[in-house]
Amino acid sequence: MEPFTQLTAVAAPLDMANVDTDQIMPARFMRRPRDARYVDYGFHDQRFTPEGAKRPDFILNRPPFDKAGILVAGRNFGVGSSREAAVYALLAMGFRCVVAESFGDIFFSNSLKNGLLPVRLPESVVAGLRQAVAAAPGTTLSVDLQAQILTAPDGSTHPFTVPGFARDCLLRGLDEIGLTLTLESEITAFEARRANAA
Repeated sequence: MEPFTQLTAVAAPLDMANVDTDQIMPARFMRRPRDARYVDYGFHDQRFTPEGAKRPDFILNRPPFDKAGILVAGRNFGVGSSREAAVYALLAMGFRCVVAESFGDIFFSNSLKNGLLPVRLPESVVAGLRQAVAAAPGTTLSVDLQAQILTAPDGSTHPFTVPGFARDCLLRGLDEIGLTLTLESEITAFEARRANAA
């Protein structure tokens, strides 16, 4: 997992509340391997017609939002099923951060474990950010995970919190398996002592 320390990126507004994980990652793609095709699975039914053509009216199909690294969403983003693949799809699309008033609990946890930073901010702040980036396409936001500060286009700063353990793992670029492997020498030494004591 790539470390997340600071990010400045084009932000895309998604003015939709209660976006569930089936909208983010339709169930029919769940059996497919995690490969280069994942970039097309994210928001598939909103982005593409049944014939496979891009829908020009969907915000994430419009330049420069189609290359955004930060998604500014509505409340209750990622509700519904526990599918981790929803996070994989967002990462494949180029997002490293989602800003919203609230998130589905399991989606929030899955995001932190896979390198996607979910930032919770008050509703009025998130609405203002959506309006700002929609009004000036190409506008960037900056997120500093070390300081836990988001900087808006107008220069205003907004503090957010991430659970300490998850924040440390993101900063170091470690998932739970990677964190365990940092203790490999201690684990090996313990196993050797245990074997000798038997």
